[in-house]
Amino acid sequence: MLRLTRFRTTDRVLFIICLMYLVTYIDRVNISTAAPAMQAELGLSNVELGLAFSAFAYPYALFQILGGRLGDWLGPHKTLIICGSIWSAATIMIGFVEGAVSLVIARILLGIGEGSAFPTATRALSNWMPAQKRGFAQGITHAFARFGNALSPPLIAFLVIALSWRDSFIIVGLVSFLWVVLWWWYFRDDPRQHRGVTQEELEALPKQKIAGERKRLPWIPLLKRMLPVTMTDFCYGWMLWLFLNWIPSYFLHQHHLDLKKSAFFSAGVFLAGVVGDLVGGWASDGILRRTGNIGWARIGVIVVGFLGAFACMLPVMFSTDLVTVALSLSAAFFFAELIVAPIWATPMDIAPQYSGTASGFMNFGFGLAGMISPVVFGLTIDLTGRWDLPFAASMVLLLLGAFMALWIRPDRPFREERKTDGAAEPGAATA
Repeated sequence: MLRLTRFRTTDRVLFIICLMYLVTYIDRVNISTAAPAMQAELGLSNVELGLAFSAFAYPYALFQILGGRLGDWLGPHKTLIICGSIWSAATIMIGFVEGAVSLVIARILLGIGEGSAFPTATRALSNWMPAQKRGFAQGITHAFARFGNALSPPLIAFLVIALSWRDSFIIVGLVSFLWVVLWWWYFRDDPRQHRGVTQEELEALPKQKIAGERKRLPWIPLLKRMLPVTMTDFCYGWMLWLFLNWIPSYFLHQHHLDLKKSAFFSAGVFLAGVVGDLVGGWASDGILRRTGNIGWARIGVIVVGFLGAFACMLPVMFSTDLVTVALSLSAAFFFAELIVAPIWATPMDIAPQYSGTASGFMNFGFGLAGMISPVVFGLTIDLTGRWDLPFAASMVLLLLGAFMALWIRPDRPFREERKTDGAAEPGAATA
């Protein structure tokens, strides 16, 4: 078992990947806080704003699969240098848009850059993390993503008030470019090629060499195997996209708060998600260590997350008290984020040799939800004038997600991989 010490090379790599999750989520959700100022200056309707939100998701969903395959084929090092440069440039471009069309184009480019990021990061984690730490790794990386959600409203509100909404995009885009330089300098696809890694670390890592191998991919069998995971991730994604895109505007309009107060309440909701990500990863790995049952470790936590989020969303539909609603949304987001670590660990459990592509298949469901939910939310608001009504659809999908999770079966490794590469990775599948 890997001894816990500080500042190991594997820890530094994990931290750098955590920083990537942080900056990518700030880049993608900063628009939600800047949206009121953008609407006022550019003259955007809620439907146009919803289209701009969803424009990110179309290429994002497509590049989940293409980018995941690119990460498997080209390797995480080169892939994230390319993708990071694209999403950083796109973020800066948003600071120069002049209307709905140019905003949509910039958001599309942002989706292209970020679409490959998480599947490729999962590929990198497959190389650098042992099976018994994958839940923790996915939990802490996505906790950084939710911390980006929580940090973004007050940070962007401060920049908008102190400078302008255009300057806010330019500044965070430049910070993203700094991360690209850090990744280029420190990361290596194969841990065995990193001068700082110790023999003790290498002994705990996966035995097979899985860095940038250019091998034939069994597309159809892998797609079929990952389909239940994709559908489960769609249900989770519907809920998450609503929170990421609309929570600041929800507090601003439904409860008539100013920009500072809406940013404060939004940050509180997203901070609950940070805790949920950490608890989900800790619980999933803890169950796996104690029971050896990877089904309980992954599916059990996912189902609890869906059902808990559903229960906590009920007061939002029936209460008008700001504190009650804020606490309910925070609790719902906490439970929803319990899902993240185990569902992202699942592609590495099922198909570690194709984990980039497998996680791309999975997160296509998340991207598909992002295409639909922001537009549905904006259209519902424009037609009804109610900011709470779109949450009802998310509650139905929370129940559906709990049901679909039962079909994931992480205890059954991908058969095509076992035929090609021999036995599954030890500890990756224990029924």
